[in-house]
Amino acid sequence: MRKQIENRADVSFLVHQFYTKIRADKEIGFYFNEMISDWDAHLEKLTDFWETNLFGVRKYKGNPHAVHNEVDAHFDEKITTNEFGIWLNHWFQTIDEHFEGENAETLKRRARKMSTFLYMSMFQHRQKESEI
Repeated sequence: MRKQIENRADVSFLVHQFYTKIRADKEIGFYFNEMISDWDAHLEKLTDFWETNLFGVRKYKGNPHAVHNEVDAHFDEKITTNEFGIWLNHWFQTIDEHFEGENAETLKRRARKMSTFLYMSMFQHRQKESEI
């Protein structure tokens, strides 16, 4: 039986398992491996992000839109919905392998929304940059 996501330790486990898959993915792993030099700090920050997102604690400090816009610019605006789809599939699979329950479903819904917002932000940023 899979467990509920109940605390930071569960979120941390999820984030670590998920990014192990992402880093190894042949289609999207290079985006992450090229941009992230300190994986320990990055995983801690992402644990803060998802803990804040799920439990409402105020730990995350950052601007995901700005960061993803920078990554997209670094890769010459080649990131598409396909990359976000791969990312989401890994997220859903990782959750389903280890967890169940309301918080697991909440994290799936919020990741889906977040991926849409981040891609739209990147698309809008591209439009602004082309006007300059």
